[in-house]
Amino acid sequence: MHTHQDITQQAEVAAALIAEADSLIIAAGAGMGVDSGLPDFRGTEGFWQAYPALAQARLRFEEIASPHAFARDPQLAWGFYGHRLALYRNTVPHEGFHILQRWTTRMPRGAFVFTSNVDGQFQRAGFSGARVLECHGSIHHLQCSAPCSDALWPADAFLPDVDATACQLRSPLPRCPHCGAMARPNVLMFGDADWVEARTAEQHRRYRAWRAAVSAPVVIELGAGTHIATVRYFSESQDAPLLRINPTEARVGDGRGIGMACGALAGLQAIDGALGTL
Repeated sequence: MHTHQDITQQAEVAAALIAEADSLIIAAGAGMGVDSGLPDFRGTEGFWQAYPALAQARLRFEEIASPHAFARDPQLAWGFYGHRLALYRNTVPHEGFHILQRWTTRMPRGAFVFTSNVDGQFQRAGFSGARVLECHGSIHHLQCSAPCSDALWPADAFLPDVDATACQLRSPLPRCPHCGAMARPNVLMFGDADWVEARTAEQHRRYRAWRAAVSAPVVIELGAGTHIATVRYFSESQDAPLLRINPTEARVGDGRGIGMACGALAGLQAIDGALGTL
C-alpha cells in the first residue's frame, strides 16, 4: 500500500526530472480518461456494467469492437460506437490535461502525445493535433468499411441517435461518400485487416521528426495497463526517464524511472504541487 508520503516523495523526484527536461513525451492509456468520468472497459464486468445490452447478449469488448460485428449487426456495432462518439463529444477533459499543457509551455521543445485512446480528449483539451499520435486511430474520423480507398473524413456531420438501453443505432447508418458502402470509425479494432492507417502513419512520421530534434525528454505515462501493452512498450522504448502513474500497475523495472500508484489526476496534481516549490 502506497502512503500519501510515498506519493509526495515520488512527486518531488518526478518534478525535478521534469524541471530538467527540454521536452515532455506524454503516453496515455484508457486510465487517463477515468477522472473525466469515462469508462476504461477494464475487465468484462466493468465493460458490461457500462453496456447492459451487451451484457445480456454476453458480448465482450473484443467481440463488439471488431469489423466482424459491423458486418454481422451494423446497428448494434454502431449503437456501441455511436454511443461512445456522443459520450466523447460531451466529455470535458479533467484538470490533469491542463496541468500537462502548462508544463509543456515552459519547455523549450514542448510536448508530443502518444495515446491508445481513440476519444480525441487531448485535442479537445487544447493540445495541437500536429503533436498527437493516436496509435489506434480516432473515433472522430470515418472510413469506408469495404474499404474502397484510403479516404478518411471527419465524423462531425454524423450525429448518431442511439437507443442506449438496446445499444442500437436508430438513425441511418453513415455511408462512404465515394462508394455508398457503410462507413465505420477509423479505429483499429480487434482482428482488423481493413483499418486505414494512413492518418496514424503520418502521425508516426511527425513524431519521429520531433523526437529526433529533442535531446533531454522525460516520459510521463498515464493510465496505461498491461492487458494491451502498446503504450507501455512505447514508454519503455524511448531511452528517457519514465514517470509511470497507474493505480494498480505502477511498477517500473530496473531503476529506469518512478512508479506512482495513483490515478492520473492525483499524480499530476502531486507533481504540479512539487514543481511549484522548486
